[in-house]
Amino acid sequence: MHSCFRSPLLLLALFALLTGCGQDAEPAPPNVLLVIGDDISFPHLGVYGTDWVRTPNCDRLAAEGMTFTNAFTPNPKCGPSRSILLTGRNGWQLGQAINHLAYWPDSVRTIFEALAKAGYHTGYTGKGWAPGDPGKKDGKKRQLIGPAYSKIKLVPPTSEISDVDYAANFGAFMRDRAAGQRFAFWYGSLEPHRGYEFGSGVAVGGYSLEDIDVVPAYWPDVDSVRHDLLDYALEIEHFDRHLGRILDTLEASGELDNTIIIVTADNGMPFPRVKGQLYHDAHHLPFIVRFPPGIKRARTQVQSLVNFTDVAPTLADYCQLDAEALADLGWFHGRSLRPLFEGKTPADWPDHVLLGKERHDVGRPNDQGYPIRALREKDLLLVINYAPERWPAGDPRTGYLNTDGSATKSYILNQHRRGDDAFWDLNFGKRPPVEFYDLGSDPRCVNNLAASPEHAATIERMRTRLENALADQGDLRMLNRGAEYEAYPVAWEEQRNYYEKFMAGDTVAAQWIVRSDYETLLPAEQ
Repeated sequence: MHSCFRSPLLLLALFALLTGCGQDAEPAPPNVLLVIGDDISFPHLGVYGTDWVRTPNCDRLAAEGMTFTNAFTPNPKCGPSRSILLTGRNGWQLGQAINHLAYWPDSVRTIFEALAKAGYHTGYTGKGWAPGDPGKKDGKKRQLIGPAYSKIKLVPPTSEISDVDYAANFGAFMRDRAAGQRFAFWYGSLEPHRGYEFGSGVAVGGYSLEDIDVVPAYWPDVDSVRHDLLDYALEIEHFDRHLGRILDTLEASGELDNTIIIVTADNGMPFPRVKGQLYHDAHHLPFIVRFPPGIKRARTQVQSLVNFTDVAPTLADYCQLDAEALADLGWFHGRSLRPLFEGKTPADWPDHVLLGKERHDVGRPNDQGYPIRALREKDLLLVINYAPERWPAGDPRTGYLNTDGSATKSYILNQHRRGDDAFWDLNFGKRPPVEFYDLGSDPRCVNNLAASPEHAATIERMRTRLENALADQGDLRMLNRGAEYEAYPVAWEEQRNYYEKFMAGDTVAAQWIVRSDYETLLPAEQ
């Protein structure tokens, strides 16, 4: 899908291009601020037209930079998506890092490690690469992004919002850098990740249930779901408020205009059928860039496709990493976004994105995942479920662990227990081997057209394109070696073999769901 930099010779050639002398030589390398919201779907920032979310600071960056409307993560779950951002590679090119709760591969370097090697002051606040085990380096916990800056606390606006003062910790990070030292910082908000203080969007945020214009077609339009959405909006507002304070610190330091700022999220909203799935609302994400030296025209909306694999090569490009740092990174699958920043879309720019997941959360027998691959072409989405006999959101008896506990989840499960399965089927029921959606008319992906004869030729063409491309990229699932992805161990020992422990009567903590999520019987037995 993207051109790849795969050999030391090509990396050296790239380096030569980046550091060429003459009148068109690059300006000094910029600083980096990578802003990652934890579970925000497109279009849930004000700049994208959502009126029930207040994000003045994201909107400011959009007004002073570029707003992208077609940005996608290939694997919409916290750990796997962040792995892609940090490496410029797809999940199936990262060994066990394709999984959630993974061990980081020893041989894989991150863009932040390369920037640190190039002399950048690096660090993060809040949530970095997580959840998982980064391993060790020189006998200490490996710092994939840099040291953590999360010690300074505040009194949060609700009981469920983090007490980390992200902006104050960024100030501490800035004070720790040497005079004139370039920096790369990761602001990883823990919001709007679950849990939420129910009703806080109204009680604390001052929102009204009527502010929600449309409830997605895969959920019931009831007050508890609307409250859930407004509680989510309040947490996005908190994320945005700290971004504003960070921008104030940058401006006061004189570094704002020499900093490439990228605002995005790791995956879609933490609601049923979204986070951890491969539908439109899960993998389609906000993406805003402010960088005055590199962006040709501010206040521009760009429709060209952006893949998370493009972020690391973009930073390597603008930060002018030398041959040694690039060689240490190895290769990228993605490509620099520089042409788009400069107002040009190359003729060979990708018109599609490959998507894929293996194991996200635990809870199935033998720590099995739910393997899916998908191809998105403009307004067409083809989804292939390689183990349709499994439960896509997790086994009901272990609480549907691949869906965070929420008011929305609880309402749908209670409907199901009363015999009303319409929304349960969409959110938790088993799925067919093939799904096909026309996103132009059905962006919520509720009308599966896979059985329609008129689409058979398109589905066959897209599946061939998908699986051939994945095979070319070394995807083990395409090489009849998918079991290797499933054999990678869960990095958190207490979560390993969750299903077997739970079914044996052991108490196993799963803080991301609630007790009422567990079913005593499988649906067919109820």
